[in-house]
Amino acid sequence: MEEELDNFNMSKDLGTLIVTGGSHGIGAAVARMGAALGYSICINYLTSTNEAKELVELIDRDGGIAIAVQGDVSVEADVKTLFAEAEHKLGPITGLVNNAGISGGRFSVSELDLVNLQRVMDVNVIGSFLCSREAINRMSMAKGGKGGAIVNISSQAAQFGGDHLSHYAASKAALNTLTIGLSREVCGEGIRVNAVSPGVIDTGNVSVSHENDIANMQSIIPLGRMGHPDEVASTVLWLLSDAASYVIGAVLPVAGGR
Repeated sequence: MEEELDNFNMSKDLGTLIVTGGSHGIGAAVARMGAALGYSICINYLTSTNEAKELVELIDRDGGIAIAVQGDVSVEADVKTLFAEAEHKLGPITGLVNNAGISGGRFSVSELDLVNLQRVMDVNVIGSFLCSREAINRMSMAKGGKGGAIVNISSQAAQFGGDHLSHYAASKAALNTLTIGLSREVCGEGIRVNAVSPGVIDTGNVSVSHENDIANMQSIIPLGRMGHPDEVASTVLWLLSDAASYVIGAVLPVAGGR
């Protein structure tokens, strides 16, 4: 991670950054890197209590500031509590990373269960809308805020459709559209909105039974390998930073050329 941090010239005390679904994978990488750069980090999680606690402890040991707040991003009351607690304990919110998301599993459309489909849309789409709303109401210069940035975590599946993942891909395509529309809506209020679109990322959760699938996937990635969460996180932190001050509405692939 030190190499990624060397790419930024950022001062300490950058305000409060909320990372939804931040207890593991890409979210955890964003939280660790953000804390090292000077953000106070609020890690949102739903069920990964131990992982969230361990991440907070790791950030604390490294000299950063972090808290963990449990909540379902698709539940309005939970989202309001998340933002209120983050602001109360850490101070003004200057950044949001809409990272919480679920795939819903691999199913053909003909096999989709309505409850599963609704859950994917609720978490991936509705959750991002609700969190963005709360962030805007706090960061908007038109409402007394000091501005800030939002980064949505999309997926290259939004372009390729995935393998029996049309429901997930559609939710991420919606997130891309939200990114473009919202960026134009709030850029005049001092808020920049962008997205990162990861390809195949090695989050450490790939089971042995899928090794053949991984090999096949890597063979069609021009770089010939999966990405690392830190590679996505460094792009996210760049988009949050003043170094990206003229970037709005972008959906940046971090996908090894695919």
